[in-house]
Amino acid sequence: METKIEKLPDNVVKVEIEIPAKDAVGYYNNAVKKLSEYVNIPGFRKGKAPRNIVEQHIGEERIKHEALESALPRIFQEVIKENNFDIVTQPYVESYDYKIGEDMKITAKVELRPEVKLGKYKDLTVDVEEYKIPDDAFDKSIENILNQAATTVVVTDRNTCDKDTIVFDFEGFVDGEKIEHGDAKNYTLDLANSSFIPGFAEQLVDKPLGKDFDINVTFPKEYHEKKLAGKKAVFKCKINEIKEKILPELNDEFAQKVGHFKNLDDLKADVQKYLDTQKADIDRTNSEKAIFEKVVENAKVDIQQSMIDREADQLVDEYKQKLEMQGFTWEQALEAQGYDEIMKSLREDAAVRVKNSLVIDKIAKEENITVSQEDFGSKLAELSRMYQIDTATMIKQLSQTPGVFNALSQQALNDKVTQYLAENNKVNLK
Repeated sequence: METKIEKLPDNVVKVEIEIPAKDAVGYYNNAVKKLSEYVNIPGFRKGKAPRNIVEQHIGEERIKHEALESALPRIFQEVIKENNFDIVTQPYVESYDYKIGEDMKITAKVELRPEVKLGKYKDLTVDVEEYKIPDDAFDKSIENILNQAATTVVVTDRNTCDKDTIVFDFEGFVDGEKIEHGDAKNYTLDLANSSFIPGFAEQLVDKPLGKDFDINVTFPKEYHEKKLAGKKAVFKCKINEIKEKILPELNDEFAQKVGHFKNLDDLKADVQKYLDTQKADIDRTNSEKAIFEKVVENAKVDIQQSMIDREADQLVDEYKQKLEMQGFTWEQALEAQGYDEIMKSLREDAAVRVKNSLVIDKIAKEENITVSQEDFGSKLAELSRMYQIDTATMIKQLSQTPGVFNALSQQALNDKVTQYLAENNKVNLK
């Protein structure tokens, strides 16, 4: 096999491959034998028909196609190895000339990984803003614990207050027309933690049981349903039930009930420990991010647009999945934001992700950082804990998704490179 290499723009090389006629015939004959095993030819058992009979039933072009499909992976693997190509996608055939009895000629193109020129990535000093625990964090944490242990009682002798949970009916109208999906019966709403549009829950405070009343709101200008965005609306409401939250008394007995604490002081100490641990985690995460961003900033790499486009396509799929999880559709997002705006943002993110990945791989190569079986196992165990599934079941489920194990290996490599950078650079928390 002879090859001729020509470098093209955008990290692409054209490869002209010449296969000796003897090998080309061998590929063809193997394809004839393989195809004959799947074709019913009268008068012959499968796999036993002579070549000329198989050609009459299948056609020479189909046989050549099968021969190429079988031979190309091996041919490309040899070309890649001989030329030490670092490819980012599989080679693709641009043209071929395949005549039986003559040398076969193939013209293919291969996209290569762009060269990464690392700047300084060790012995850096990076300033990072230190995370400050909010002044009210401790009190809010205690309040959350109390709320989790709270009970509710139904009240009938007063109007609603802003800490109640209510059960109510509502029906919305815009310009006199009923809002599609803008109504409900016996809907439960926590007035202190409402996700309704601004001003809705607030107008449900100090309202009586069983009486009809209207509230007036305005949909936000950036509301996801464009036909409602910025529109004034009237909601006809009636409260069916008022539930008052009763908080337990904060004392030693309560501390003993909610955890393995001897007394209230132990509970408070545990809350403070949690806040301190959270602060340390945030400072560490922010430090790792700042170091990595500085390393990427110092690196130089000329990324071809095709890599960014492929990554953007992947981001589109991820974005659609997120929308679906939030109860929205791709079409609603397009209507609200516009295709050009969405794709501009995703392509910018894609460019960042591609460069980050290239820099990580380059550092891993320079410092001989690899992913061991133990590293991969730790990643699987982490997923198992997250989804509360045993590791064996997790592996079985993941194996049904192509490429997921490669993605996990890449995540494990990212973690190891991030740890290496954290250990070999300095951070000033300010």
